[in-house]
Amino acid sequence: MKISEAIELELLSWPDVTLAQHRFGGREFRVGRREIGHLHGSEVADLPFPRAIRDELVSSGKVSAHHHVPDSGWVSFYFHGEEDIPAALELFRRNYERIHAIASRSKADASVSNSPLPATH
Repeated sequence: MKISEAIELELLSWPDVTLAQHRFGGREFRVGRREIGHLHGSEVADLPFPRAIRDELVSSGKVSAHHHVPDSGWVSFYFHGEEDIPAALELFRRNYERIHAIASRSKADASVSNSPLPATH
């Protein structure tokens, strides 16, 4: 099994994760309308993070600044072999949990604002 196939299989087993073609090629994974990252085959995974998390990850040496937009929150994780799958999934999981929490809060806020006001007597 290719690296990209193994990662795709795992990501699609997570609740609320969907798959689409990425606009610059590759396979994009989303939670709702938010992208958690995308794969360019089995060569590289690109993931968007808030700048503070991106800086922490780059300084740790786990990832590189994004190959096309290095001065952004995006990071690139390069695969050297199947042994890199767990580290890549850890990055996707970190972003998934962050974005899933945001999406869950948004859904909760929407349901509260759409619920009828209590009757006053």
